[in-house]
Amino acid sequence: MKKTGLLISFTIISITIGLAQPEKIPIAIQKNDIETHVRFLASDELRGRDTGSPELEIAARYIAEVFRSSGLKPAAGAAGFFQPVSLVSEKPPASASFFVMDEKLEIGKDLLVLSGDSVLIEAPIVYANYAQPEDLEALDVKGKIVVAKAGTPGITNPQSYFFSSKDKVAHVAAKGGLALVELYHSSQMPWSLLVRYLNTEQLVLSEAAEGKAKLPLIWVNNDKGKWLAILKDQDGENATLQIAEKERKTIPAKNVVAMVEGTSRKLKNEFVILSAHYDHVGVGSSSDSQDTIYNGARDNAVGTAALLEAARYFGKNPPKRSVLFLAVTAEEKGMLGSRWYADHPLIPLDQMVFNLNTDGAGYNDTTKVTVIGLERTTAEPSLLAASQEAGLAIIPDPEPEQNLYDRSDNASFAAKGIPAVDFAPGFTAFDQDIMKYYHQAADEAETLNFDYIERFVEAYIMAAQKVANMPNRPFWKPGDKYEREGKELYGQ
Repeated sequence: MKKTGLLISFTIISITIGLAQPEKIPIAIQKNDIETHVRFLASDELRGRDTGSPELEIAARYIAEVFRSSGLKPAAGAAGFFQPVSLVSEKPPASASFFVMDEKLEIGKDLLVLSGDSVLIEAPIVYANYAQPEDLEALDVKGKIVVAKAGTPGITNPQSYFFSSKDKVAHVAAKGGLALVELYHSSQMPWSLLVRYLNTEQLVLSEAAEGKAKLPLIWVNNDKGKWLAILKDQDGENATLQIAEKERKTIPAKNVVAMVEGTSRKLKNEFVILSAHYDHVGVGSSSDSQDTIYNGARDNAVGTAALLEAARYFGKNPPKRSVLFLAVTAEEKGMLGSRWYADHPLIPLDQMVFNLNTDGAGYNDTTKVTVIGLERTTAEPSLLAASQEAGLAIIPDPEPEQNLYDRSDNASFAAKGIPAVDFAPGFTAFDQDIMKYYHQAADEAETLNFDYIERFVEAYIMAAQKVANMPNRPFWKPGDKYEREGKELYGQ
């Protein structure tokens, strides 16, 4: 059924492209300029652009100078072209334990602390299935430790567990719960791998570290189903949760922000956000015989180059709506830069009508662009026409089960109600052509097809132009996951 549905989607898109009669947009960009951006950002000298590193600061300055030389203006409230992002590094608590019945679950072995600060809680357990709003509605969770299964019904991708947990914590906190304990099981990401990844120093937004999100979130290893059976049976019985203090330090970080004012008196107070993350994952462990610099050419020097060339183009050719250019930091650490901007916007969010993000793991089809979320907003015809003019076919998310939409910076804006998509280089599956480079030291500028990258950048700029000139502001299609947030944001 999934393959059939995807085939139908591709057929509809092909028909739509065939019927479109778009007006050609003149684009004057040079392949050499794109290549210069990518080669600089993905150079060994920038050492993988890790968040908090001096090299990422250099990348931020480079982006700001391109914005400046392109005639863009700083956004009101920014420090020049920079928006400081308050990040802290947290080490795992020295100790954490969960006592239930006569058994003790300990950090690293049986449990992980995903969020929350030092606590000592003794309270009854209440079992809440998946802790979705409908699960919590009939339960009295006030003053209790909520136990639930990790993730959401029907979705087995472990990446989705992380994103759903944030919403669950908010729901439990709103109903007066004291903590959320999620029972984790995934054959795709075993517990041992999760411990190596999460039981280490992590970056978080400082507001969370300072107690804005005080509710503890704990994951418990439920690989053999033991704890689900035990904790469901202990519903109403007391348990004790104890978490020690975390060691924290401030990390320097900044978004790079600029704007171009629109030409239409009617539309210039509406903004299209063009975004790309400029960080990557840094340097791996040292070795005399192996390259350890993760240069991040595909992820996301290419996307950043597209943003910079869009800045050059729109600096000379402003569209009807205004454009906000946003190079965000710390995407690789959990989309922290875009989340910070969405929570601390320099221009009111209800003036933002669309987010055209560009980010990707690479490409395996140089005849296409892949737009994650293509079918979700009324901007779809504009995106289709733009890709056609650049000589590229366009496809929607080829692997929706991977939940890619909520794994890049577009999700930070969508969560606020702003229609958003991720405009990515053409990929049709997570095959070896993708995984060979995704978060690998092999992802260097020398491995890129810059003829294709040039056409991809043209398609991105054309898409931005068409959305910014749409007579009616784009919006979510009926029934979309974020439609309600959009109506609340825009007062519909």
